[in-house]
Amino acid sequence: MSDTARWLSAIELAEAYRTGELTPEAVAVELLDAVDEVDPSVNAFCLVDRDSTLAAARASTARFRAGTPLGPLDGVPVTIKDLLLTSGWPTLRGSLMIEPDQMVWDTDAPAVARLREAGAVMLGKVTTPEFGWKGVTDSPRTGITRNPWNASRTAGGSSGGSAAALAAGLGPLSVGTDGGGSIRIPAAYCGVVGFKATLGRVPMYPPSPFAPVAHVGPMTRTVGDCALLLDVLSGHDPRDWSALATPTDSAAAAIADVRDLSDVRIGYSADLGFGSNDPGVQANTDRVVSVLEQLGATVEKVDLEWDDPAWAYHIIWYAGAEVVVRALGPAAEEKVDPLLLEALERHRDLTAGDLVSANALRMEMGTSMGLFHEEFDVLVAPSMPGVAFEAGRTVPEGSASPDWTSWTPYTYPFNLTGQPAVTVPSGFVDGLPTGAQFVAARHRDTTVLRVAAAYEAAAGFTMLGDRP
Repeated sequence: MSDTARWLSAIELAEAYRTGELTPEAVAVELLDAVDEVDPSVNAFCLVDRDSTLAAARASTARFRAGTPLGPLDGVPVTIKDLLLTSGWPTLRGSLMIEPDQMVWDTDAPAVARLREAGAVMLGKVTTPEFGWKGVTDSPRTGITRNPWNASRTAGGSSGGSAAALAAGLGPLSVGTDGGGSIRIPAAYCGVVGFKATLGRVPMYPPSPFAPVAHVGPMTRTVGDCALLLDVLSGHDPRDWSALATPTDSAAAAIADVRDLSDVRIGYSADLGFGSNDPGVQANTDRVVSVLEQLGATVEKVDLEWDDPAWAYHIIWYAGAEVVVRALGPAAEEKVDPLLLEALERHRDLTAGDLVSANALRMEMGTSMGLFHEEFDVLVAPSMPGVAFEAGRTVPEGSASPDWTSWTPYTYPFNLTGQPAVTVPSGFVDGLPTGAQFVAARHRDTTVLRVAAAYEAAAGFTMLGDRP
């Protein structure tokens, strides 16, 4: 595969398959070879099954030759975060507490099942911190996942394996999870696109212990691919208590050839009322807003009048983490990430009343954003206040708090509200990517993707043109 083919989008690969310029089998072989060559310096993959991948790619190649592809993702390589059940492959969740022979791995998570139905080719499983508990990606089982732009820096997390694989050119699509920013943090740090859809649009099974804030979603190198992948992943599944009805709208159709944003009202908050940005991040976000204005959008600076809701998020998040670790029994003291155990100790004294108070704030924030979106279609903010910091750390050096939420103030608020939020590349600071985040009202997923696609087309920041 040429270097150009290695960086093709999913949409471009599908067209190359249709015309016969490329075959799914040839693409799979070359990407597997690229994983062998590139991944040792990144450590994005925790499972590669060459025989299984090639068998799926050969079947897809045969369908194209017969003129019977299953859909727009047939033959397209995709990676799966190792929190999602994948039939035939173990899901070890970055933990030494789970062993491959402990159970029969015969169930697909809903997202994985839909990818199989669409004919996508599973390239492998990618890394996560243990149980997806923090905003960087290292674990007792898989070690440190690094940023392809600078291997001394973190890829972010908890979907850091997904973002690193995309940024390293190891597949055009990945499926991640986001319980507090776990799609958007690494996507921003690695210069790719990450989308947390409205809670319930992409179903989840088994249920996450962080279910009130946990999402499954697409990670890609372009907004077009993101919309295409979202269409495949979306839809009702009776096993998910929060699953929404199958959408009647197509995200891919909604963003097609949309460049005029003159009907879009945008509120711009540089800090959500409580953050603080690196000057380069601020300048890049201001530039994003300028591009949106040039596309015709009406932009107004806004003050959400929020205080940092981290206290409420911590109650929900660490209550879920406590359930996970407690179920592991006494052996957890020796094998579980010691920083997770330390974090649980800091948040040990939680009560049922605390949980009620946290959910009350969630509802208050949801009401606030519902009223906000009566006036504005989209909120724009930075995705992250700074660039990727040193790999192997949970917080940047000099952080005022040991909690990972201390350095990612712009992501977890929208897990509390359940809104769709996408991060897109906004530029670079000191050679490292930055991201801008677009947020829409619940159930307005296509609105936020339409704005993101228009911005991407106008600004030209994608991993297809800028790469490590």
